[in-house]
Amino acid sequence: MRSVTKVTVDWREATRHLARVDPTLGAVIERVGPCTLRPGRDCFGALCKAIISQQISGPVAIAISGRFKKLFPRSRPAAGHLLTLSDEQLRSVGLSRQKASYLRDLARHFAEGKVPVRRFAKMSDEEIIESLIPIKGIGRWTAEMFLIFVLNRPDLLPVDDLGVRKGFQKVYGLRGEPSAPKMVTL
Repeated sequence: MRSVTKVTVDWREATRHLARVDPTLGAVIERVGPCTLRPGRDCFGALCKAIISQQISGPVAIAISGRFKKLFPRSRPAAGHLLTLSDEQLRSVGLSRQKASYLRDLARHFAEGKVPVRRFAKMSDEEIIESLIPIKGIGRWTAEMFLIFVLNRPDLLPVDDLGVRKGFQKVYGLRGEPSAPKMVTL
């Protein structure tokens, strides 16, 4: 269950549309340059990495993720293999007990076919989010980041993301962080 049916996003079309309907964003797009996101192929591995990375610094997350991958043949995390690993093995790579339990729950969901990876291409964003949030350690924010950075869904606005809120505040010259409804209407 590694791959998702490929759906290629034309980021140029998406950015042209944004620039056309919102000149403020258009100026940011012009300054930043083209979107270079590419779809991920390994949904399980990406979700493992997302769980590992939560609430720790980037360098620490990279180190733990690297050690975690070495627990798997060819350094490719797989649900079935993860379920065979002991708590000691998971803790030895730097995972907390809680994150180890989250990764086990993720692996169980994948192993039991509860994550409909093969149907993701035909599912709505909300359907995918609803299929992921029953997994311990995955909330709406993680699911939205998965949609954007792994599945390359172009029409998402993660209104709960602090960086996005701060970006809106700066780009639109707001006094404070905008509320979710305000972000949608800007």
